[in-house]
Order: sequence, then structure tokens, then C-alpha cells
Amino acid sequence: MTENFPLEAAPKAGLDTETLDLPGWRHVYSGKVRDLYVPADDSLVAQFGQECVLVVASDRISAYDHVLSSEIPDKGRILTQLSLWWFDQLDVEHHVLASTVEDGVPAAVEGRAMICKKLDMFPVECIARGYLTGSGLLEYRQSRTVCSIPLPEGLVDGSRLDEAIFTPSAKAEVGEHDENITYDAVVGLVGEDVAARLRELTLEIYTKAEEIARKRGIILADTKVEFGFDVATGVITLGDEVLTPDSSRFWDAATYEPGKAQPSYDKQYVRDWLTSSESGWDRASDVPPPALPADVVSRTRGRYVEAYEKLTGRTFA
Repeated sequence: MTENFPLEAAPKAGLDTETLDLPGWRHVYSGKVRDLYVPADDSLVAQFGQECVLVVASDRISAYDHVLSSEIPDKGRILTQLSLWWFDQLDVEHHVLASTVEDGVPAAVEGRAMICKKLDMFPVECIARGYLTGSGLLEYRQSRTVCSIPLPEGLVDGSRLDEAIFTPSAKAEVGEHDENITYDAVVGLVGEDVAARLRELTLEIYTKAEEIARKRGIILADTKVEFGFDVATGVITLGDEVLTPDSSRFWDAATYEPGKAQPSYDKQYVRDWLTSSESGWDRASDVPPPALPADVVSRTRGRYVEAYEKLTGRTFA
């Protein structure tokens, strides 16, 4: 929930992270991987309006509800540039106002920051699934449903669904798990009209992105998007990041094989190492995870870069 924060929050609100001195901007919030700033200069207010926020993506990485002490070099730039590329592909109202130094982004965070509309975010993670895996697979094995949506018998890990389904979750505080909820629960949170629009937009975004990714040799198994009201217009608007390896599950189409876990273009190297005997970390304990080995950092960065380059057709410099 990166933009639902108090404008008058004290410095270093949220996570206690190192923040930058960005002329004209005041830090108000730090999430797991992003830092937020609001205008502290009249010229910025005149240019972008008071209801804007500078979203700066860090190289921090989180896993199992912990922010790790290790960082992944260039991760902030990769995810920001990939999000911007996807915003250009999607025919949907989004929150980005500016993304270049020429348009007002501070030079110190060039490439990993966006000036965005401040949105009144909905308390719902909007998830579309076109394939069965992850938490959806666990529920299916118990009840043949995902978020109470009935699915046919005989599906396995990685099965492609006949059509994509909307499987929302309720947003949790930092350090807590998001909770899968039913569509009726979404209606209870935001009302029937908004819930219907959130489901429609989420499935539209997934369907278009899945087609684009497939043409590039990548399977989009599922994705999470977030929406809010544009406080100036009242229009439901796409916010946060979109269709990155941190918010989506991407698989290599060339190695896709239903019936087993698929390698993902994400932080799977990190998760696998943390739960291995080599790390010595007990996930059930209150002890923070250890620092990542250099090879895990390097391979994780490589997967992010590979996803960016295969999807966009560009070379990450």
C-alpha cells in the first residue's frame, strides 16, 4: 500500500531506513522496498499539484515478510523501468505524472523514481491468476476452489486455467501476511460498483499482459495490481508498480512443464537459499534472516535483468 500514508507523517515513518536529501522534497514514508516524498517547494506544488508523491524504488529486497540486510544492485531501476514500460502498453488510467529528470525527477534518483498522483488506495490486493500455483494451489488441493471459486478436478501445479480468475486478498500491515478473500468480501470493503470495476480492470490488465508476455517467450502465471481513486477526478486509477517480477509470477515458456514447480523470474533464489540448510535460518523464529551470499545476490539480479530484457526487448544498461 505504497501511497496510503499520512502526509504529515514524521521523518522515517514506516520502516527505519536511510533516506535521501532530495532538494524540494520531504520524506514521509518508507515501505519494504520504496521510499515516499512529498513536495516541500512551492514550485513543485505549482508544477504537479499538492496531491503528488515522489516514489523512489530502492534496491532492498524482502522475503517471508522480512526486509533483508542484503540489497540487489540495480533492482530499483529495473523494476521502475519495467513498470514504466508496462504503463505504456496498457490502455488504463495510471498514476504516473513524470519519470525523467527533464520532467522534474531529482537527478539523484534518476531511473528509479516516478512522480505520481497521490491516490486514495483501496484496501484490496487485486490478483489475477491464469495458472494454478502458489497459495491458490494449496487451497485447490483442500477444496477444489481458489478464493471460493470452484475449479475443475485434475489440475496440477502449473495447470493453465480455462480463463483467468480474480482472486483478491486483503492488505496487511508490514510484516504481516496478506489474506486471500472472496469477491463478496471485496464488495463488503469497497461496495458493489467499485468491486465490479476492480475485477474488470484486473482481468483486462492480466489478459493483455499475458498475451504480450507470451509473444516474448514468457508465461505470466499471475499478477497483483493495486488501484485507488484519483482524489482530483474520482477516477479509479492504477497505482504502485505493475507487472514486475516482484508483483507477478513470470515463467520461461521454453521450460514450462505442468505438474511441478516452475522456475520464476523473481526472488526465488533468495527464498530457496533462506530455507536451505546452508543459511541456517529458522523461518519460524523471530530472528532476522542472514545476509545473502554474493552468488545468490548476483543470480537474483541476473533474473531481474533477464525478465526486463526479454519482456521489453531492450538492453538494461
